[in-house]
Formats: sequence, structure tokens, C-alpha cells
Amino acid sequence: MSEFQLNDVLNSISPWLLAHGIKIAIFVFAAFALPIIGNKMLAKIMRKLVQPGGLSPDEERQREDTLIRIFAMGLRVIGWSIAIVMILSEFGVNVAPILAGAGILGLAIGFGTQNVVRDFWAGLFVIIENQYRVEDYVSLNGTSGTVEDITLRKTILRDLHGTMHHITHGTVNLVSNYTKQLGSARMDITVAYKEDIDHVMAVINNVGKEMAEESPWKENTLTAIQVVGTGPSKFADSGIEITAAGDTKTGAQWGILREFRKRILYAFDKEGIEIPLPQRTVWVKNEEA
Repeated sequence: MSEFQLNDVLNSISPWLLAHGIKIAIFVFAAFALPIIGNKMLAKIMRKLVQPGGLSPDEERQREDTLIRIFAMGLRVIGWSIAIVMILSEFGVNVAPILAGAGILGLAIGFGTQNVVRDFWAGLFVIIENQYRVEDYVSLNGTSGTVEDITLRKTILRDLHGTMHHITHGTVNLVSNYTKQLGSARMDITVAYKEDIDHVMAVINNVGKEMAEESPWKENTLTAIQVVGTGPSKFADSGIEITAAGDTKTGAQWGILREFRKRILYAFDKEGIEIPLPQRTVWVKNEEA
């Protein structure tokens, strides 16, 4: 291409670039900048508007982070949708039929994607009602794991084996949150029928009391693990069941229970308290008699 032809090309496109190219660049820049600026504003607004509601500082931070993530995602979608429409109009595309067609298409898709709409509505109530947050340990319809992410459509859980589960909100009808406000360290302890129940209960209470007074367990204990009620909770096949329970900080109940089981085993061994194995009484019929 000669210098003369190049000048002709530049002269022909320069007016378009000045009239439309600058606007397109502004729209693209705004689409990138809006989420960044919006995220910072959302973070400040959410942390001021969201009320603690009796939650601990860590729990409140988790709730705020979840809300910020979801609204930021919506802000990105809106920003880029507007930018694309504006850029198309700068290229001379009549966006009115596109918007009208998008509305009709959206209506048609809506009838065919009722489950998706249901998922979004259910997800909205999960957020509004603060049923769970990112980093909570929950069970959704029997599938348990740590919440890694929440969107308006689904929740992503990672279970104890590392498996990731994608669960749409519309399919969930039972939510169990093990880490909201407090945890419960609760277990059933079985001893032989021959044991002195009052002595066994005293040993259990003493183990729970000692744990609640020692570091690092006392920092995460709200109430010491003690026997529930004034006596056994069940007559089992091989022994008597005694229920012990205590309140802990969220997420600490499993570690405290593991230490409590170890101490109970040592204490029972020291006191000569028997933890029975399954037993069966067999009657032998004497044919001669």
C-alpha cells in the first residue's frame, strides 16, 4: 500500500474513530472499571448495613463476604450487558429489535427453564435469611461439607474426602448448619450394666470439667461437657448409655470431642470402668432332661 493510499484510509476512518471509537473505548473501560469500583463500594455499604444479629466477628465477616461476592457478580453482568449494547449501537446496529427479541426470547426461555428460576429464587432466600455462609460446615439434603462458594443458583460444598459437590438451591429442602452461632459436642457413652452409674457419671463430668479449664480447649469451650440429665439415657443391648454434651465455638466441636473421647478412654481404664462389647446370652437345651 502506497503512502497516498494509507493517507486516504486514515482520512476516511479518522472521523469515525473520533466520533465512535473514543466512545467505544470509554464503554470498554467502564465495563472493566465498574466492577472494581463497585466492589469497593459494595464492601463498604455491606459492612455498614448488615446487622450483626448476635453473630461473632468471624461469622459476621463470612456473611458479609458472601453477600459482597454475590452482588459483585450481578454488577459485572449488568455492566458488561450495558456496555455491549452501547458498543453495538456505535457500530450502527439497531439495538431496539435486539432488545425486543431478547425480551421475547427471555420469556420463551423462562417457560423452559422454570427450574433455573426456582434455583435463583431459592438462592435469594438463602442469602436473605442467612441460612449459611462461605466457610460454614453444612448438610444439604444429607450431603455434608464445607461451603466453598455460593451463587444465586447453587452452592458448592467440599466434603471431608475432598470431593466437590455442586448443589442447586431449588433441589434443597433440608439445610443443617453445624457452625452457626455455636457448636454442640455431644456423644453417647456405653458402660457395662455392672458398673456404678453414679460413679461413672462423676468420672465423665470430671473429665469434661478438666478439659474446659485447660488450654487450648478452654478457649473454644462455651460450656463444659457434662452428663445430660440425672441418669442414663438408654438401656442398650450390651450396656447402659449415658449422654454427655457441651457447647463450643463454631467449628470446634469435632476437635473437642476427639480429645474428650481419648480422655474418657484413659479415665475409664484408670477407674476400671468397662466399656462392653456386644453380648448375647445363649440358652443350651438339655435333651436328656
